[in-house]
Amino acid sequence: MPDAAARIGPNAVTRLAEALDALRGHADTRAVFARAGLAHRLESPPERMVDEAEVVALHAALRGLVPPDQAAAIAFDAGRRTAAYLLAHRIPRVMHLVLPRLPARWAARILLGAIGRHAWTFAGSGRFAVLPGRAVRFSIAGGPLARGVHAATPVCGYYAATFQGLFRALVAPAAQVVETACEACGDPACIFEIRWPSAPLPRRGSAAWSRSRSDGLI
Repeated sequence: MPDAAARIGPNAVTRLAEALDALRGHADTRAVFARAGLAHRLESPPERMVDEAEVVALHAALRGLVPPDQAAAIAFDAGRRTAAYLLAHRIPRVMHLVLPRLPARWAARILLGAIGRHAWTFAGSGRFAVLPGRAVRFSIAGGPLARGVHAATPVCGYYAATFQGLFRALVAPAAQVVETACEACGDPACIFEIRWPSAPLPRRGSAAWSRSRSDGLI
């Protein structure tokens, strides 16, 4: 259940520090965390949930001190690192075994349902929803990453990369997560669409092609 004061998992802090170190070096990491008022998090990285205000401040400091293209790359890399941590330590083994064996659309819906039950751990006081329709989409309204931000392009690359890592490991290896709307751009919610290529048509002349012809599929 969500806390009265909205909190977010520590990966949102620790993985951003790792990504900053990797792309900009530790001096810039210290500068970003100091600007966010979170220098102490580098000396003592959080192991428990943190106040969502820390995540808001940290991403604001990142965008304020680092050029936009690099800030976006750092946030995306932090999301990629978060996905790797979740897959190694938080995703139940049964999901690793079962989901990749299911049709991608079924696996995607099951995974999104599981994510929705734990949405408060990454969305804080924001509202997560799986959207209806044939496309596999979800939204985060009032989330911390776009809060108070005005931008010409979506700013929630951290979320996109985290979900992309999960979906590539558990649903479809070529899955892509695209943020199609963002509150920072004036949209009512941040909307993400998960896309993966359909299975290719059988090669002409192959046994599978011949079967599909006789079955009336081509």
